[in-house]
Amino acid sequence: MDQSLVFDIDLIRRYDKSGPRYTSYPTAVQFHEGFGEAEYRACAEATNRETPLRPLSLYFHIPFCDTLCFYCACNKIATKNRAHAVPYLENVHRELALQGALYDGSRVVDQLHWGGGTPTFINHRQMAELMDRTRAHFRLHEDDSGEYSIEIDPREVQSDTIRFLRELGFNRMSMGVQDFDERVQKAVNRIQSEEQTFSVLSQAREQGFKSVSVDLIYGLPFQTTESFARTVDKVIAAGADRLSVFNYAHLPELFKPQRRINEADLPAAAEKLEILQMTIEKLNDAGYVYIGMDHFARPGDELAVAQREGSLYRNFQGYSTHSECDLIGLGVTSISMVGNSYAQNVKGTEDYQRLLDEGKLPVYRGVLLDADDRLRRDVITQLICRFELEFATMEQRHGIVFEEYFATELAELASMEEDGLLRMSTGSIQVNPAGRLLIRNICMVFDRYLREKTTQRFSKVI
Repeated sequence: MDQSLVFDIDLIRRYDKSGPRYTSYPTAVQFHEGFGEAEYRACAEATNRETPLRPLSLYFHIPFCDTLCFYCACNKIATKNRAHAVPYLENVHRELALQGALYDGSRVVDQLHWGGGTPTFINHRQMAELMDRTRAHFRLHEDDSGEYSIEIDPREVQSDTIRFLRELGFNRMSMGVQDFDERVQKAVNRIQSEEQTFSVLSQAREQGFKSVSVDLIYGLPFQTTESFARTVDKVIAAGADRLSVFNYAHLPELFKPQRRINEADLPAAAEKLEILQMTIEKLNDAGYVYIGMDHFARPGDELAVAQREGSLYRNFQGYSTHSECDLIGLGVTSISMVGNSYAQNVKGTEDYQRLLDEGKLPVYRGVLLDADDRLRRDVITQLICRFELEFATMEQRHGIVFEEYFATELAELASMEEDGLLRMSTGSIQVNPAGRLLIRNICMVFDRYLREKTTQRFSKVI
């Protein structure tokens, strides 16, 4: 498939509005407390009766951070006291036992991911114990064929940490950089040297990690096109396999840490677009391809290959190569995607412990997808992962006549076709290179819940 990308400033300005990121459909806005532990258990048990049994994906949320990054909108606990991780991990071990008992023991874990927070906040002994407990309750790959990844803070890496993680079974990593400019780092309270960062990347190469991803953020205080270009150049020169280039959304009324950022220091909207355009041009020139939704990868990276082959998928961890897995989330706020359901754990560590003390899974809300949800999820997934949609595929999978079922949506897409975002022909939709940065806008046309509600709060698409 064509993996090119065109930055059309006029289109971006015209379509730059707020919308979901579609790590799920329905989005978390639709989760409700009428779906709880009993409903989750029923969905999990139903997947054990399917033929063939689907493999599993495990996500662990480690919420602790040594220092607070002011831009952060994640669920985290900022503390210098490492002892706070001890009771939390004990509770995760208990949840592992409860979750493991729900699933057929022959189901192999194809994907495993530790996110945060900062997973490297915990020490090596705690990491080893968590992996041992995981093996006690789930069937992990004993070779290197699983996709086992971890988020790294280079400031939390000791001399032997990367080697130790590789020995534990991790073979992919992502690490936050955001920006190397010292003035920007001070403004967002994330002081991280180039030496720390590139030492981790070098060690990952030496230890045989299959993929290293680097996170950057544009739109932070004091950033300019010139200053951010220096960061992009350095990351490209270091040979990162993937880059995630996120737009900073300043929402201090929702995220308290952002109140420490002076809004007057943020780059103007026009300069933010210039920064993004420059970044895209540099990545294109360096040979990276656009995966979608802020993500870029080298052509030989497994995400780029999966996109070309039509097997790319998207879930709560972002883009993935394993669409067939049931995803089990462990830890506070984590989200599971099991069967035709989504289920989210409680947000607070006290509630998390209380429910586990009672022998209950800490699920507090979720949603069971109906036939329309499953259809629209399939449509949105195809568009956001492949930039194309074949009507016949949807008709075969869901027993509909596409042009009749989505007559309203196709009529709305006509204006996007006139603007050059996409092409519609008999039986298909093709997203043009100029429309790929605006894929969220195209997907939003198929979102039934956006039609029903207009007060939801989302970030800008660009």
